[in-house]
Amino acid sequence: MIERLRAIEEKYNELQDELMKPETISNVKRTLEITKEQGMIKEPYEAYQEYKTILTDLEEAESLLKDPELGEFAKEEVDRLKVEKEEMESKLEIILLPKDPNDGKNVIVEIRGAAGGDEANIFAGDLYRMYTKYSEKEGWKIEVISEEHSDNGGYPLIEFMVKGNNVYSKLKYESGSHRVQRVPVTETQGRVHTSTATVLVMPEAEEVDVEINQGDLRIDVYRSTGAGGQCVNTTDSAVRITHLPTGIVVTCQNERSQIQNKEKCMQMLRTRLYEAELRKQEEELGNERRSKIGSGDRSEKIRTYNYPQNRVTDHRIGFTTKNLDRVMEGTLEEIIEALITEDQNRKLQGE
Repeated sequence: MIERLRAIEEKYNELQDELMKPETISNVKRTLEITKEQGMIKEPYEAYQEYKTILTDLEEAESLLKDPELGEFAKEEVDRLKVEKEEMESKLEIILLPKDPNDGKNVIVEIRGAAGGDEANIFAGDLYRMYTKYSEKEGWKIEVISEEHSDNGGYPLIEFMVKGNNVYSKLKYESGSHRVQRVPVTETQGRVHTSTATVLVMPEAEEVDVEINQGDLRIDVYRSTGAGGQCVNTTDSAVRITHLPTGIVVTCQNERSQIQNKEKCMQMLRTRLYEAELRKQEEELGNERRSKIGSGDRSEKIRTYNYPQNRVTDHRIGFTTKNLDRVMEGTLEEIIEALITEDQNRKLQGE
């Protein structure tokens, strides 16, 4: 561990020296590249500096243990610093765990009403609101890409992008089947029903991540429907793109112009192709997937929201909280932190 930290420290200092060179300062592109590279190792670098300070302080405190006047004080310092040293070593182990290269990316989320008819669509709407509230707390921005409205509320399908810092690192655990147990608004006899909605979280793909042959695309334009502004029904602004080799179809009608909708469609298509490639790689790794928190498959039941008991249970890690009302208002931190901690523990055990 120390050898890796020393190598990181050396690299960080090299980058810092390069940033100070006149030829680098005058080259904006190169400056941004170095700053980005340095930012990727900033956390372990700073933690290592803190760790070295603790070691130095501990050594000094131990040298005073036999001092007749300062010995008692030194013993207290040694005990405190030993605890700090152990805590920092545990922190460094976690910091040095292999990072998911997609953690820093924005995401595209797809929520579908599944089993349960109208109630499933309403629940899909509730989940969308939950993620919107959580995103607001995190300082993230949400952009709706495509939505289908249900007559009785909610969505059979809604697709949206979440933009911000390290979005995928927190939302990547949300893919799967979410189950709700409650009395539907349409239920006249007060019986509890079970319905489901599926969530798919995909890291946003950049153009460099996926190469798309324009000859593989069929692009259709049509008149937008539903909410979307005064002129939404007056022009053929909605866009549907079909990727012929895979059969993947993406649509967007939420923007006012055909050009904007096409850009959003291409963004969606890149992301779906990237997600498909990631799945293929993970399947080829075989047992590697077993150490992960859930498979990420849409069909996997990951969480139950029980309204009568105000309870949320994440089945993958056996985590339960009796704060369903707060969770649905976007207070997801406790659940997501528990998932991140379990993920880190599994990786540590795997090493």
